[in-house]
Amino acid sequence: MQGVNVNSFKTSKKIKTLHPKNFREEQTSVWSFKQRGSWATHSSEYRGNWSPYIPRNVILKYSKPNELVLDYFCGAGTTAVESKLLGRKCIALDINDKAIELAKKNIDFEVQTEQLNLFNSENKLKIYEPKLMVGDARDLSFLRENSVDLISAHPPYANIIQYTNSKEGDLSFYSINEFLNEMKKVAKESYRVLKPGKKCAILIGDTRRKKHVIPLGFMLINVFLEAGFKLKELVIKRQHNCRTSGFWYTNSIKYNFLLLAHEYLPIFEKPVEALSYNAMEMNDNYSSSLIPSLRSLPLKKEISSFETTTVWVLPKDQFEQTLNRNVIDRYSKGKKYLAMSFNSHNLENENTLKAEQKQSNLLFIKSPILNKTNISNSEIESYLVKLKETIIDKLSNISKDGFIVVQTKDVRIGGYIEPLAKRIIDFLKSNKLWLKEIIIVTQNETNSIPYNFKNSKEHLEIVHQYLLVYEVVNHK
Repeated sequence: MQGVNVNSFKTSKKIKTLHPKNFREEQTSVWSFKQRGSWATHSSEYRGNWSPYIPRNVILKYSKPNELVLDYFCGAGTTAVESKLLGRKCIALDINDKAIELAKKNIDFEVQTEQLNLFNSENKLKIYEPKLMVGDARDLSFLRENSVDLISAHPPYANIIQYTNSKEGDLSFYSINEFLNEMKKVAKESYRVLKPGKKCAILIGDTRRKKHVIPLGFMLINVFLEAGFKLKELVIKRQHNCRTSGFWYTNSIKYNFLLLAHEYLPIFEKPVEALSYNAMEMNDNYSSSLIPSLRSLPLKKEISSFETTTVWVLPKDQFEQTLNRNVIDRYSKGKKYLAMSFNSHNLENENTLKAEQKQSNLLFIKSPILNKTNISNSEIESYLVKLKETIIDKLSNISKDGFIVVQTKDVRIGGYIEPLAKRIIDFLKSNKLWLKEIIIVTQNETNSIPYNFKNSKEHLEIVHQYLLVYEVVNHK
């Protein structure tokens, strides 16, 4: 099997500008870059590399000038180039010697101190030449413990794209389970070399098998959490290279699948103090009162076309109505459906139905309880337990080849993200259910906050929700 042909890439491009025009730092949990970015020596020729907007945002938000940035999946050197442009030290390695050769060419450009400080008038930036080397992310023994200020990396997604010609140790040749096992070594080394309180940003996407999603992104998040990290942010990176018309639109409807249009950018933090795994106390009174209610759904009368990718950007003024219509029309197939809602126990249930439909093609569960301010860990645990109980209880009412759709969202507790879509997938294991889609839903508003070193928020605003789509495959 042939890997990516690095030797064919052009590296003698003329530099027109060192920084992106009208750059604004991202302030929300959905990052969307319609243009990949072509300033400095950045290029899209190296297949699978990430947009330079991603490491630029990560470096600016989670490191300071003169600090050390590590990228152990260097590729064509995107992170290294950005570190040089932003006055950070950088060590970048890759197991592919040809990739390192390319990266060395990409960082070989002249930049004057005045040019850096023109972009950043707040700090007097210095120019640091990145250190590039052939190396393995699983073995960072050349780095001292607690010596790195930021990790910014984009690993291969298991065996989707091969980057070498069967080079030993190349993670892009591994199966999903093998990939995750090897990434445990990467996570362990990352935790060792990162300073306490510092961040580790990893871009990862999902994949598909037999027209059903494999939640590789959530699986990798588990790997890093098990290594001791906490989840500071969970960013959704929207992709813009998915075709949504013609052949793809027709087949998306005919075969009922969505084009993968999202990736995850978890921002992990190495805690200053070791994590405590003391069991959380459950609020029994709260747990017993959290009962899902039947409800009717507000629906948009009609939609001009179906959503055909895994990212749904819907109008703010009719967000729920449009979302509901897409779910009902696509997954109920014109048959009966059952809608339920998890509200906070101190809220009155709206539009409660008097009678439950006996047989449905769709169970749609919504989670407005997660909109509650200052939701607690015990409430989250209760929600997960009751959600699973409800699904198992109603499963017999859903026809075979029908669907269960759970609308949920991430929440922030104590300054860290509780990734509820991931937790539901981990928790809801059943041979009667097959995870078909993970859909990201958000409103059609852009990040309109101008970039300013002084007004950068401590936390990103969570502006996305999830639709977890399960197919009912077995009633036995």
